[in-house]
Amino acid sequence: MMYSKPYKKALLLSYFTVGYNILEGIASIFAGSSAGSIALLGFGLDSFVESFSGCIMIWRFRKHGKLSELEEEKIERRAAKLVAYSFFVLGVYVLYESVKKLYLHEAVNPSILGIIIAVISLIAMPVLFYLKYKTGKSMNSKSLIADSKQTLTCMFMSAALLIGLGLNYLYGFWQADPIAGLVIVIFLLREGYETLKEEKLCDC
Repeated sequence: MMYSKPYKKALLLSYFTVGYNILEGIASIFAGSSAGSIALLGFGLDSFVESFSGCIMIWRFRKHGKLSELEEEKIERRAAKLVAYSFFVLGVYVLYESVKKLYLHEAVNPSILGIIIAVISLIAMPVLFYLKYKTGKSMNSKSLIADSKQTLTCMFMSAALLIGLGLNYLYGFWQADPIAGLVIVIFLLREGYETLKEEKLCDC
């Protein structure tokens, strides 16, 4: 199948999103495990869920026209439910660990690697949001526009992570990490709810 220039750009942006999220997830989980940071662990696990969601979007773009609309819808509904439940399970886990750390006064180690990850994400996400949104508008693609807004949500999550890690690193305020974890829980539950409500990963 020959892709038009905007369509090819949309596919490349989706590939980049998945690849970036996988690398970000691996780095975040490694840094989170080393420092005992629940905020970093939650951020990393979220990246893997986002990668799975992105893979489904790529699959739909590539299979468009090869399967019937009904077949596409059925497969996406199943995938959307799996992604939504993953967000809920992840949200409960991060909530439990965050509250436990605050209650038991489990101090976490400062993580310069985590700060670097959050800063890179804060730089990359707005650029990726702009490119996805602009391309989506030029194609009149609701799916890419919706995905760009999800990227914007990731930017806000990165900001919460950076604040939590920064306060711990600069001032030894270790409570900021589980508090950042609680903020991330809000984003996770919201994403799960929105995905389950729509039963769609995108509106292709």
